[in-house]
Amino acid sequence: QVQLVESGGGLVQAGASLRLSCAASERTFSPSAMGWFRQAPGKEREFVAAISWAGSSKDYSDSTKGRFTISRDIVKTTVYLQMNSLKSEDTAVYYCAATTRGPTGWRDMNVYYKWGQGTQVTVSS
Repeated sequence: QVQLVESGGGLVQAGASLRLSCAASERTFSPSAMGWFRQAPGKEREFVAAISWAGSSKDYSDSTKGRFTISRDIVKTTVYLQMNSLKSEDTAVYYCAATTRGPTGWRDMNVYYKWGQGTQVTVSS
């Protein structure tokens, strides 16, 4: 079964940038879409962004749109989350996940069947 591994997290100052990666262990991996979620201490996991595997559709949360960019590399079976103008509110563990659902379901964490273990992003103010 495919495994998803996130990387690229770290400690940065507000205003800095980070690029998160989510690599799938199977090179034949081909979900309908991949999503990024995040979970801060004491808070519920929230949707960040998602992209169809074909790359034709994207969706972003209101808090990240304009600052974050999601992309994917089919050859590398990897999804990326470019995070710019980071704020302290972005501090969280970021998870990537795979779904068979279409765009209307992407913001619902329950539609994802496979999750990575997460990578910590800490933004100091």
